[in-house]
Amino acid sequence: MIQLNIALAQEKKETKEMIAIYQKYTRGNATKAEMRLANDQFIDILKGLGLGVFALLPFAPITIPLIIKLGKLVGVDVMPDMFNKKSKFK
Repeated sequence: MIQLNIALAQEKKETKEMIAIYQKYTRGNATKAEMRLANDQFIDILKGLGLGVFALLPFAPITIPLIIKLGKLVGVDVMPDMFNKKSKFK
């Protein structure tokens, strides 16, 4: 539970940074590197939402590991970065 709390706190920080970068972009002040980080975070949010949909299914303890395993077989990372112990924003 502690690791999940830390991961969610990091995700919250990264999402706030993403929003700040998008606000800079609307003013024309964001660099390409910043936009790349913001877009990566947006993709990470979409990954989390995608897995969240499967968490609502009755057989989630079976379907989520299966989806992760199938994703690895075809070369697609379906896990959000908060579970990979790496941070894009510092």
